[in-house]
Amino acid sequence: MELRRLGRSDLMVTKLCFGGNVFGWTADAAASFDLLDRFVGAGFNFIDTADVYSTWVKGHTGGESETIIGDWLKARGGRDRLVIATKVGSDMGGDRKGLSPRWIRQAVEDSLRRLKTDHIDLYQSHRDDPETPIEAVLEAYSRLIEQGKVRFIGASNFTAERLGAALDLAEKTGLPRYESLQPEYNLYARQDYEAALEPLCREREVGVINYYALAAGFLTGKYRSEADAGLSVRGRTIVTRYLNPRGMKILAALDRVADRYATEPAAVAVAWLMARPGITAPIASASRADQLAPLFAAAKLDLDAAAIAELDEASA
Repeated sequence: MELRRLGRSDLMVTKLCFGGNVFGWTADAAASFDLLDRFVGAGFNFIDTADVYSTWVKGHTGGESETIIGDWLKARGGRDRLVIATKVGSDMGGDRKGLSPRWIRQAVEDSLRRLKTDHIDLYQSHRDDPETPIEAVLEAYSRLIEQGKVRFIGASNFTAERLGAALDLAEKTGLPRYESLQPEYNLYARQDYEAALEPLCREREVGVINYYALAAGFLTGKYRSEADAGLSVRGRTIVTRYLNPRGMKILAALDRVADRYATEPAAVAVAWLMARPGITAPIASASRADQLAPLFAAAKLDLDAAAIAELDEASA
């Protein structure tokens, strides 16, 4: 399995990352164990989650995804062969939010306990916190790295301006720098990332592990009419957001390329991301075992220049 270096760190990751937002939500513990077994069994090593997963489910308080991953790690072993990423900063209720040093110190202990591990390979600021000085955030992370609780840090949902400021400060002070960025990026959502974040990340050698690789499932081709809104818990949101002339144009291009390569649209959509300069590993989720096949196929799919150009044009 091809490995790629994440930023300037020494983390070597597969070019596909499993998104753990589904664990404890659309995949129960047993299904999550099966998905993780299949993912690692296929040769992949990169798993991403967050402390806030899945507070949006009735009765959940956060940490459900991390707990399932931790239980799986305890049952299966092999921690040293995996790269585990999680996040801090999203609103978990009350004062459990933001990037204050106090909350980072508490949150990392909570995540370590739930993950049943003594270290987190990639600890990410889930959202920017303009109320906390960047230096205070990086200093808090520096202490965790010194203590061996965190290996490297990353950022998620940052603007180019704020990410650049954090990189500049780290370079000036010698504090840890963000080695990765986790933005929304896929064939449908291109503008925000490509306009300013992409050139910054490529210039500063920041690895990119983009989320919504399949636009919440739209790029699988599963949703093609209003009637398809009932196909999943996110169906109505997907249809409302993506089912428009541009979305249909992208699906048509995916269909054509998939036909030429005798594969599925989802595999093509993820392979397009993997071929994009600057992308280290797209993050994609699956709630059922059968949804893994196109993700695994993407890692073996080498799109030619004509296919990439066709997808670029359709999604421009």
